[in-house]
Amino acid sequence: MSILALLLFPAVMAFAASSDLLTMRISNKLVLLLAAGFVVMALIVELPLQQFAMHVLCAFIVLVVAFAMFAMRWIGGGDAKLAAATTLWLGFGLTLPYLAYTALLGGVLTLLILVLRRVPLPDAVQSAQWLSRLRDPKQGVPYGVAMAVAGLMTYSNTAIFERLTA
Repeated sequence: MSILALLLFPAVMAFAASSDLLTMRISNKLVLLLAAGFVVMALIVELPLQQFAMHVLCAFIVLVVAFAMFAMRWIGGGDAKLAAATTLWLGFGLTLPYLAYTALLGGVLTLLILVLRRVPLPDAVQSAQWLSRLRDPKQGVPYGVAMAVAGLMTYSNTAIFERLTA
């Protein structure tokens, strides 16, 4: 059970990254699974109610700020929801490092995609629809990839991870 519990967050984050990379979408079901997974894991590890409430408050604040950024067209709606669901797992103590990692990794990802959009590709890979989307300058950047990697970088310091491995 504890191995499955430990792998829930990484598995959902990996799926979010691959989904965003391949389709430029992060589904609501995936975000709800991440949020529901936190609630279940918090119950399993008996996270104190006050700490649980602080995680929820942190995620709510991130959701409000992220949706303001979405309203200004700075980020996608899926990115806003994924950020909030991820910080639900992280809480206040890990949200700042998570956001810093996300920004750094997102910058690198953006630069890589800009290069990809300029470099000619072999004919064999040009027909891949997901790759065509990435190369399209009218498309955004699948920031969910950076967000997922940043989440994985901080996950081992979460209260849930620490309680599951104690």
